[in-house]
Amino acid sequence: MLIVRLIADPATLETRVEEMRDTLEVAGMPLAHAGMLDFCGEVLQMEFAGDDVPLLRRVLSSAFDPADCIIARDAFRVPDLFVSDMDSTMIGQECIDELADFAGLKEKISGITERAMQGELDFESALRERVSLLEGLPEDAITRCLEERITPTEGARTLVETLKSRGCRTVLVTGGFHHFADVVADRIGFDRVVGNRLEVSAGKLNGHLAGAITDSATKRRVLEEERASLGGGAVTMAAGDGANDIPMLQAADYGIAFRAKPKAREAANGWVDRGNLTAILKMLEIREDTWFAG
Repeated sequence: MLIVRLIADPATLETRVEEMRDTLEVAGMPLAHAGMLDFCGEVLQMEFAGDDVPLLRRVLSSAFDPADCIIARDAFRVPDLFVSDMDSTMIGQECIDELADFAGLKEKISGITERAMQGELDFESALRERVSLLEGLPEDAITRCLEERITPTEGARTLVETLKSRGCRTVLVTGGFHHFADVVADRIGFDRVVGNRLEVSAGKLNGHLAGAITDSATKRRVLEEERASLGGGAVTMAAGDGANDIPMLQAADYGIAFRAKPKAREAANGWVDRGNLTAILKMLEIREDTWFAG
């Protein structure tokens, strides 16, 4: 049995559900139940016989676009652990691209970033190349960039603080940099930060990174280590948008692709394409009058 929670255009919802039901029935996955969640008139819950998640994902994506959706095998629970990417997920920007603008290199560096997030380039090589191009940039450009360019994604703090109020541990894990991530995590409310470190010499970036690289393997390892520390039966959720988030999304019970690149979206069992990050709270059946509102 597969359970789906979905937020889509209410004007076409009934028709789309009927079309999807017919398609899946022919494929041997009949719709066993469908109904709106009582707490919220936006979220449709459907239950399907069968276990073919890739098929169900394809049909849902075809029938409802844009939509917010999570597919699960077991009854939904508020996660015990939430691990999220930062750039273009918890914030609306790619920090290295915005920082590059201060060096007059945004167009060149953003092109490399886009290809890396699409999975077309090796992440570590692409990261080191971009960092090398920033050599000589004053460190105080990071402070200016944070103040002038970096903004949380709509619903980010509400999502994180509401999950924390339910006992969920929250971790920001990023292929970006602690110079940015530590500030962002403090603003949004994360319990822990994992990221890369820019080397600074005489008040300027020297074009190198300090320590090990935080890459896709690191993101998955952080999720698995944090889950293990919580003990057996811990439910995990991850959110991200790029190719380097895929292992983390696949390892989580709920892997949410947030306005994601195609490869990341295809790998996830949940996605948010229509609403903001609070759509996740709705799909977890957390009442809006209990959300963090600060």
